[in-house]
Amino acid sequence: MVTRRVFLRGSAIVMAGMGVAPGWLARAATAGSKKRKTLVAIFMRGAADGLNIVVPFGDKRYKVLRPTIAIAPPTTQTNGNGNVNNGTIDLDGTFGLNGAMQPLRALWDKKQLAIVEATGSPDPSRSHFEAQDSMECGTPGKASGTGWLNRALPEGAGESAKMRAVALSKQVPHCLRGGNEVIAIGNLQQYTIGDSSTAAVMQSMYAATPDASLGRTGKDAFEAMKVIQSIQDTPNTTGVERAQVGQLIGQSGDFGRNLQQLSRLLKAEAGVEVAFADIGGWDHHGNENQALPNLLRQLSAGIASFCQEMGDRMEDIVLVTMSEFGRTAAENGNAGTDHGHGSFMMVVGGPVHGGKVYGKWPGLEKEQLFEGRDLAVTTDYRDVLSELVRGHLGQQNLSNVFPGFQPGQPLGFL
Repeated sequence: MVTRRVFLRGSAIVMAGMGVAPGWLARAATAGSKKRKTLVAIFMRGAADGLNIVVPFGDKRYKVLRPTIAIAPPTTQTNGNGNVNNGTIDLDGTFGLNGAMQPLRALWDKKQLAIVEATGSPDPSRSHFEAQDSMECGTPGKASGTGWLNRALPEGAGESAKMRAVALSKQVPHCLRGGNEVIAIGNLQQYTIGDSSTAAVMQSMYAATPDASLGRTGKDAFEAMKVIQSIQDTPNTTGVERAQVGQLIGQSGDFGRNLQQLSRLLKAEAGVEVAFADIGGWDHHGNENQALPNLLRQLSAGIASFCQEMGDRMEDIVLVTMSEFGRTAAENGNAGTDHGHGSFMMVVGGPVHGGKVYGKWPGLEKEQLFEGRDLAVTTDYRDVLSELVRGHLGQQNLSNVFPGFQPGQPLGFL
């Protein structure tokens, strides 16, 4: 027999403490909707090799430094089906996308994708964990208790907010820790009541309880779960578009499915202002070109499917990618690369002035490399994020978001 207490302790809605529903869940059922700007941060964990992702084929040293793993420059041949690109997808005659990132080509052509080259942290650490922690905190070289994305939330939402901050993971990442309430949602399917008969029994038990607090908890929880259920039951797209999106999601793995969960929350006007997702596996010390294409297909298909799902709503959404550091400019003896320094960031969305590569390219000559081995950082990652936090989210207190940092002139990608 299912009891109220068992339900409170074992339900998939994860009631907290002594039968108290999480505040976000109750507010998700009761607060009014409001059009919001949303910033989605995507962390590529493991130090992504920016030189083989956004390929600097126009730099003559690129091929010299990577004689066996350099991505082939853009070449076009004609067959019975038209032009076919073999290798790099040419963007501007100097830089190109890895050929595995074909799903992002349409976003570039629509000028909704911008790339910032030679980005990274001034911290020279090549430790994954140290670099990730300090980058998520927004404090290079040191970690703090709170994260930049939590601090980036504008003040003033108060109790009317529903799910302002969402982590598309099973736990709250470092960048979302802080004073603003955050919910980690690994899978919306976990937020269920069970079958209809069980739900009816449980709802009547809560309604009949003499414990007023417990009754309110139950009422709020069931109303909130109905909202979540309605999100699950509403398809995001239909017909041919649905088939296209489904194909992309099928290529994008767990990363794409997480972004699909976010698209449902956004379409349901659940109040999301900031969200976080990550995709790991970028630490390629050997056989890089065997592992990299699959990861890039997942990343690009996930982003492309999300943008297609959201349609016109992308005018209020921006996604930004980052990685803790880049890889060595030269390949190693195992057809891979080692921990480096500078990398790249991508900015995607309706408000983005895309179709352009931003930032200052430092070059790959020996004297131009950081410590003689890595791509130099010419754009602090906090400059990119500051432009998004201020220009998109409207948070003007950047000194709180990135303590001790004075942003430079905006790059102009918004």
